[in-house]
Amino acid sequence: MKKLLLGTILLALAIAVPVPTMAGVNVNVGIALPPPITFRAAPDVIVMPDTDDVYVAPDVDVDMYFWNGYWWRNWEGRWYRSHYYNRGWGYYNTVPTFYFDIDPGWRGYYRNHDWYGHRWNYERIHHDQLQRNWNTWRRDRHWERQGTWGIQGYKPRPQQERQELRHQREEQYHKRPEVQQHEQQRQQRDQQEQQPGKKQMKQQKQQGQQDQQQEKKQMKQQKQQDQQDQQQGKKQMKQQKQQDQQDKQQQKKQAGQEDDNKGPDNKDQR
Repeated sequence: MKKLLLGTILLALAIAVPVPTMAGVNVNVGIALPPPITFRAAPDVIVMPDTDDVYVAPDVDVDMYFWNGYWWRNWEGRWYRSHYYNRGWGYYNTVPTFYFDIDPGWRGYYRNHDWYGHRWNYERIHHDQLQRNWNTWRRDRHWERQGTWGIQGYKPRPQQERQELRHQREEQYHKRPEVQQHEQQRQQRDQQEQQPGKKQMKQQKQQGQQDQQQEKKQMKQQKQQDQQDQQQGKKQMKQQKQQDQQDKQQQKKQAGQEDDNKGPDNKDQR
């Protein structure tokens, strides 16, 4: 019964306590949300070259992206995402995978219609068009088949070169003061969240050990009781056997006495 109760408690804790190592889980407790952005209309977007279907909103003052069905923005070293461009932002506890594919100088290239010396005739995509088609475009590899993202005479970077650029951008990103500060704060918060969990686990472990010791003690007592019962049973069987033997002897003795009593009468009758 105690084992069953302990297992039920552990299962309840596993359901109720969130796992902190799950990447990308939205957590808003104790995390400040970014300031709102005022929009006169839903923002248009363009597709970023050398990315896998990453869209940017060039007319918004802050960097805001659309990827995989979410809007994304970075603020003070923290990342946020939402299904809506103007509300519903939630904290995202890691850097989205697409980010290091984006060229940091894209705004200058956008203004000049130039991508590394090539004329960039980008296509402006309206918000409604994006919402209707982004998933189909991604599934059908629409921009990948087009190949050049509207850049004249441009050849997409080889995969190895893209990986090298990703690595360089990642190193530069983690050197930013606001990113380092957020990382320190996140580590401190994770440690604080883990301390109660460790204490609970220690208490549960101690309780489990106590239950095991109690169970072993009960098993030992039960074994001793079984041995005593067996010994008592053997003793009773031995006594019963002795009693049976005594009864048989007594019956034989009585039968002999009856024969002796009958003997003289029989002689006189003859």
